[in-house]
Amino acid sequence: MKSMGNKRFLSLIIGLVSILSISAQTDLTYYLPDIKYDQNIPTPQSVLDYQIGEWHITHDQLVRYMTEVCESSPNCQLSEIGRTHEHRPLLNLVISSQKNLSNLEDLVEKHAQLIDPAKSHQVNIDETPMIIYQGYSIHGNESSGSNSCPLVTYYLLAGQSDFHDQLLDDVIIVIDPSYNPDGLQRFSTWANSHKHHHLVSDPLSREFNEVWPGGRTNHYWFDLNRDWIFNIHPSSKARIESFHKWKPDILTDHHEMGSNSTFFFQPGVPSRTNPNTPAINQMLTEEIGNYHASALDSIGSLYFSKERYDDFYYGKGSTYPDINGCIGILFEQASARGHLRETSNGLLSFPFSIRNQVTTSLSTQKAALNMKQKILEYKRDFYKSRYDNTDQGYYIFSDKDDYKLDYFLTLLNRHQIKVYQAPKSLKVENQNFDQSSSYVVPKKQIQGSLVKTIFERVRTFPDSIFYDVSAWTLPLAFNMKYAESKDNLALNESDLISTYRTNKSNKAINPKSYAILLDWNNYNTPKVVYKLLESEIQIKTITENTELKINGKLTKVDKGSILIPLKQQDISKDSIINLVTRLCTDNNISTHVLQSGLSPSGRSLGGGIQKNIEQPKAAMIVGSGVNAYEAGSTWYQMDQRLEMPVVMLDKNQIRRAELSKFNIIIMPDGNYDPDDDNAKKIKKWVDNGGTLLAMRRAIDFLSRSEMIKTEPNLPKGQNKSKANGNATTLQNYRGAQVIGGAIFQSKIDLNHPLFYGYKEDTYPVFKKGTQFLKVTNTLATPMVYTDKPIMSGYASKQNIAKAKNAAGIICAGHGKGRIIAMVDNPNFRGYWLGGSQLFANTLFFHNLIDRSTLQQME
Repeated sequence: MKSMGNKRFLSLIIGLVSILSISAQTDLTYYLPDIKYDQNIPTPQSVLDYQIGEWHITHDQLVRYMTEVCESSPNCQLSEIGRTHEHRPLLNLVISSQKNLSNLEDLVEKHAQLIDPAKSHQVNIDETPMIIYQGYSIHGNESSGSNSCPLVTYYLLAGQSDFHDQLLDDVIIVIDPSYNPDGLQRFSTWANSHKHHHLVSDPLSREFNEVWPGGRTNHYWFDLNRDWIFNIHPSSKARIESFHKWKPDILTDHHEMGSNSTFFFQPGVPSRTNPNTPAINQMLTEEIGNYHASALDSIGSLYFSKERYDDFYYGKGSTYPDINGCIGILFEQASARGHLRETSNGLLSFPFSIRNQVTTSLSTQKAALNMKQKILEYKRDFYKSRYDNTDQGYYIFSDKDDYKLDYFLTLLNRHQIKVYQAPKSLKVENQNFDQSSSYVVPKKQIQGSLVKTIFERVRTFPDSIFYDVSAWTLPLAFNMKYAESKDNLALNESDLISTYRTNKSNKAINPKSYAILLDWNNYNTPKVVYKLLESEIQIKTITENTELKINGKLTKVDKGSILIPLKQQDISKDSIINLVTRLCTDNNISTHVLQSGLSPSGRSLGGGIQKNIEQPKAAMIVGSGVNAYEAGSTWYQMDQRLEMPVVMLDKNQIRRAELSKFNIIIMPDGNYDPDDDNAKKIKKWVDNGGTLLAMRRAIDFLSRSEMIKTEPNLPKGQNKSKANGNATTLQNYRGAQVIGGAIFQSKIDLNHPLFYGYKEDTYPVFKKGTQFLKVTNTLATPMVYTDKPIMSGYASKQNIAKAKNAAGIICAGHGKGRIIAMVDNPNFRGYWLGGSQLFANTLFFHNLIDRSTLQQME
């Protein structure tokens, strides 16, 4: 009882401190050390006309202050490193002594030698500055980070003390004020527009409850803190390029968490650290944590460490540095989500949350200065020991698709991974790799650790609980042929590849030609087909493999190939030829010219092996209850890659919407009510001939609405077992049954329209969640998991058993319409390029699915 009383007393004190902070917020000493400050450096309040914490800073205000304060000091350089989707600037402020800034390029080059095993022994660490990269609010509605940034910057540039002089002499500090400007702007607008003059703290207040999709994500509703490896978005590309320019020794990543918590700093749960991260990394992180603890103690803040959060997935901001010889540090502050909020720890004010972020930003700088020798030695040892202890060997990959090759090679180069053209044709793991289309990534290179985590398949884990995904093997994500070899392969520097660029040299199309043929398995072909359909050109697809004379040579033509007749069109031949030529040139697509529709050895074109393609007219259901991440991945795929319009149809608009204008409606993962009027209207629309694409939990809605029949895939004899023991044991057991993200192998039907363009009958899918459905009709199930489903990542034995031969896709009929139920999202996080063909096939070929093969409700 005594401990409970102490806890209540401490919570009361914290709440009172938080309340007092509101009245004290005009005093900079609430946030910053009480030292002398240069009066020539503008304070945040002098520029913004309000004290930090009184309002949520908007991104334009943040840019304005950062620009003015940097221009006012000789110890600061500002650069724009990129722009967001909404064209907001991404800034870096470099803060150090004038001496260092005047010689910055040489110092950075010298510092970079620490990662080169051939040169690192020559580096005098005493004369080498440490570099720390401090970044804020990658989740836009976790805004205390970005709101703390002006104060941290002011402190660095205006503070006057011996410590400041030494810090700026020995350390280069790179400030990234907002990792996610678009999300920050969206959230600040919400919080400020709902602020009361007399603050309201009730969590039920609208101020604390953003409307869907909220400010956490970027423009396309992606979580940018999962994009450090894949670099889908311009902000991620710019950030990784900046990271490798500076090669920081410490990177901080400032977040927020649930309002009823306190403050977290890494390290996280020890058993949930990626095995590729050396133990000394966590030891140094813990030593730095002592500085955070001391600083937070000095202001009376509650905090915790080595709990809840992991350090496993290298696609996150606090973990990506760990595989790059840097120390990544995650901070999580209990979120006010507004200006003053009731919590289990008392009233939590926005200024209080900002102060904790400021305090740990400064404690990081203090730790960096005091631990400089130790941390720079760690960086040197990380790269040298990894290089020395890595055996010879290589990964090899190949693909016929120019888009995927260009994307992958560009990505590897952005991460400073060396890639070579294969020096010869090779056979690895019983797979043949042709020299002209194969690329080699040696294991023994400076970025060998990152190479390993990008290419390896992982099946053993020190823990069974994951904060996020447990696998991210990129060649599997791209559905590329790849293999691993332990052999030593002689490589020439002249074969080093920076980017992949090839221009298809198409011959001029003769107007007397019969038709034009395009390969469907080119990533950009669906984009071109949509633009042709939009121009009212009749397009057909080949539905059976055949042989036709192309440029006078008998050639195999695969099902799914695109046929563009040059006759019987409403548009002139010349117009069609000019448009096709321009689009194919722009998108690097080969054109094949047919002089005749006659097949000497197969079925001719007039024999029923071609069908018209209908222009997709798509809508996607969005709004409250829909998984914004998964809706965003579909939006991005259609808008950025397919360049197709998709109507965002909010749930609240369905009742009064004219659905007949759409021929396909997409239901992303989410919670849907089978008993509301929306369900009845969607059901009627399908009955009238529409195609509904439902993903993940949307399938449950269809099942409850009696539009599709599903049942779980339960292995014989498997009971619903429960863990015995205490509450912790039960919690760990339940956590182990979660599939946060793993890569499963599936078997696909290459004759099915959904898989036109695929060459192999196995296909890697990204599995998130534990939805395993029984196959009840093989014809209606063109994709099933194999009997050995797990390729990479963690899944419990129970879930692996359920996955064996379970349905991955179910195609059903309802009235005149079709339902395509996908258990997994083919566009996962924008990087699962192997699923892009499947998604495009759904949009363009859904009406080609033979109705006799569809599952029918009894």
